[in-house]
Amino acid sequence: MQVDLTNRAALQPAWQRIEQELGQVGILVNNAGNACLSGGVLNETAVDWDNVIATQLNAVFLLSKIAAASMVTHKRGKIINLGSMYSYFGSGFVPSYSAAKGAIIQLTMSMAIELAPHNIQVNAIAPGWIETDMTAMLRTPNFKAMHDEIMTRTPAGRWGKTAEIAGTAIYLASRASQFVTAKPFRSTAATPSADPPGKTHDGSGGRGCCPDVASGTAKNRSPA
Repeated sequence: MQVDLTNRAALQPAWQRIEQELGQVGILVNNAGNACLSGGVLNETAVDWDNVIATQLNAVFLLSKIAAASMVTHKRGKIINLGSMYSYFGSGFVPSYSAAKGAIIQLTMSMAIELAPHNIQVNAIAPGWIETDMTAMLRTPNFKAMHDEIMTRTPAGRWGKTAEIAGTAIYLASRASQFVTAKPFRSTAATPSADPPGKTHDGSGGRGCCPDVASGTAKNRSPA
């Protein structure tokens, strides 16, 4: 099922349909993603800001709220949120993305505390730079300066693969993590650092917004 997670009115009906057709959902992975490489607050528009926050933060809160209400009735569940290394250090070129990802860590910990008595674990994964459709723009000539900097501070000297993040998600979705909650897992081979002052990292001097590349994922089974 495809759902626009920024359409608030569509979330509850979509969840109800999933549970009607597939049964109780025991695992929720909040993996929707978009970003606006605006170059900073002086360039980013209010529309771009709202779009990123709606996808990266508001949708996580709203869908987790719906999922948690269902999971509480069954006294078990797993919620896994996708953060970023930008959850921990600032960025001079993607302010909305960094703000949303920083908030994801706090939201994860807050939900984990509230839901722990109901046997629901809430954790986060904070990947480094991974090869996805959303990051494809950064591997183009227009973003060569930024790409080279990423490689410089990545000891592995390459972009990560999605499969290299999957293991962490599998662990957090399994019974092996029953006593693990409120934990952000940094999955990266990069050395964290803030953006150098005054750099937008756009070799063309322009800006760009990366499209949504994933929706929230709900697994129709209890933690295994």
